Amino acid sequence: MNVNLRAVAWAGLLALGSAALVPLAVAAAPAPKTEQIVLAGGCFWGMEAVFRELHGVVEVMPGYSGGSAATAHYEMVSTGMTGHAESVRITFDPSVISVRQLLDVDFTVAMDPTEKDYQGPDHGSQYRSVIFYENPQQAAVAQATIADYTRRHVYPAPIVTEVVPLQRFYAAETYHRNYAALHPDNPYIVEEDLPKIAALHQKYPQLLASR
Repeated sequence: MNVNLRAVAWAGLLALGSAALVPLAVAAAPAPKTEQIVLAGGCFWGMEAVFRELHGVVEVMPGYSGGSAATAHYEMVSTGMTGHAESVRITFDPSVISVRQLLDVDFTVAMDPTEKDYQGPDHGSQYRSVIFYENPQQAAVAQATIADYTRRHVYPAPIVTEVVPLQRFYAAETYHRNYAALHPDNPYIVEEDLPKIAALHQKYPQLLASR
């Protein structure tokens, strides 16, 4: 009887020891906390191409903001009668790149914030310069950035960029996505957008994903 009890006890200790040797599951690293901001300023092909280059930017989606779902279609937006602006929704990691850094790139590379209802060869309200903010913090940074550029007289003309709360963003048609990278020989891309990429690399090498 005693032998059986000892056997049972020994079996129990072995079971406990085996359980103790089972490795603990390693918790997966938490995904980075991201934010989004929507920026408009000219053709969204070039806007997307510029912001895709930046370290800390997770995704850039071209689309439309400022109008309704019923008119969020390229042919309709191109009339300039829908209230939409061609825009890009930028998803980014704020621990890597800040809203101010994104706006610096926007104001000095991606578009000209002094041009009202046009950018370069593209004319119409759909090409206006807008910062569609998602929270009060983004709005404050946008207003402070404009005030800073105005105080330092970065541009000879007044900054006309609108700062408005984001209501809705509508993703553009699939064929617009990553357009500049997929059509590098397109004459518009060569003339209007590739110089912006070159300027970005020259002005902000420290912000590039490929640095």
